[in-house]
Amino acid sequence: MSNDLTVTIVEDDPDVRLGCEQALRLEGMATRTAASAEAALRELRAQADGGVPPGIVVTDVRLPGRDGMSLLAALRAQDPTLPVIVITGHGDVSLAVQAMKQGAYDFLEKPFSPERLVDACRRALEQRRLTLEVAGLRAQLAARTSVASRLIGNSPAIERLRARIADVADTGANVLIHGETGTGKELVARCLHEASNRHARHFVAINCGGLPEQLFESEIFGHEAGSFTGATRRRIGKIEHAAGGTLFLDEIESMPMPMQIKLLRVLQERTVERLGSNQPVPVDARVVAATKADLRAQSEAGTFRADLYFRLNVITLALPPLRERREDVPQLFEHFVAQAALRFDREPLPATPAEMSALIAYPWPGNVRELRNLAERHVLGLGCQPGDMHEDDDRPSALSLAHAVEQFERALIADALRRHDGNLSRASEALGVAKTTLFDKVRKYGL
Repeated sequence: MSNDLTVTIVEDDPDVRLGCEQALRLEGMATRTAASAEAALRELRAQADGGVPPGIVVTDVRLPGRDGMSLLAALRAQDPTLPVIVITGHGDVSLAVQAMKQGAYDFLEKPFSPERLVDACRRALEQRRLTLEVAGLRAQLAARTSVASRLIGNSPAIERLRARIADVADTGANVLIHGETGTGKELVARCLHEASNRHARHFVAINCGGLPEQLFESEIFGHEAGSFTGATRRRIGKIEHAAGGTLFLDEIESMPMPMQIKLLRVLQERTVERLGSNQPVPVDARVVAATKADLRAQSEAGTFRADLYFRLNVITLALPPLRERREDVPQLFEHFVAQAALRFDREPLPATPAEMSALIAYPWPGNVRELRNLAERHVLGLGCQPGDMHEDDDRPSALSLAHAVEQFERALIADALRRHDGNLSRASEALGVAKTTLFDKVRKYGL
């Protein structure tokens, strides 16, 4: 939200300074002013000392004492990510070029229109906001301690999921996670592990559909040296490696039937036997399984063992598809943009309001994984239109029209409130609706 960031205007001409301040304030931007570079540096230093990150700086080149170029150099030395917009006199092309080479975000040539100033500041504020989010993300990625920092979103469905994880994390009971492809089943499994009293031990993930059947038994149960051709030494299996921790079985519906029988025995007896051994090894691993299929229907059809299904299905966590929590799309997209910017060493480009509306309206058949891929494409400059990734995809949304419209409206309102710090007046202006109408809708949607 750029509204919580301040534009510091450095200009010695009081009339120009007042004009810039008024133009920005009329657009809802917070401003501070300084008549010299020295005063600006003191102001920004006090701001930083108070724990408030500087927003952006707009400075004239011609200043008493230290000039704007010197101020630019000082600011870049303190914070290379701080956007600085330089104001140059008419015809000072060489100064403008020099400022850009020294890291200025943009330059304005006098005389400039209020619209030009507002546009430059708005773009700079958006970049600054995302840059600060990246910095916060670095700290978050280093800590990774809370479920709230891992499961992004404030929709009721995600809040219920976080509460459910907190309730069952320490129980040790087996958990079955059900969700469409791309909804984040492994992420939820890791959250369960990290929020539990098993977090200091191993989290072992197995994709049951990604192993050849002939290797499956050795991979999961382990083997003794000489148990088969090529087994030159003992190997500890995944289940044994997960002892004291969590065993995550992804795509459990694709586990071969013979392996289902052996897994059931392990779950019942809490012991495992390596291939080539008759010695049972006690294991205490919590089992978290994930599926996109209806295991109950498969067990009734005889394609999945019913006794294994009931053994796994002690606690069920159902993950909502992204189309049913559209209000989380803006926050998720910005999170993935910040991640991609870190990974690719690119600028974290913000989405335009039109692009964000398109993202919210899209049904996301690939769910969160598809949104993350699109955010990476966006950072790489390959576009931000979700339809580009599914040009031949004509799958309809599972929502009724009325439900889809309500989801879309709720998501737009939630995004506007988030961007405007919960200020109903500014949010209603941004959405183009009366404040009383917006208030009624906020109550209706429980926002």
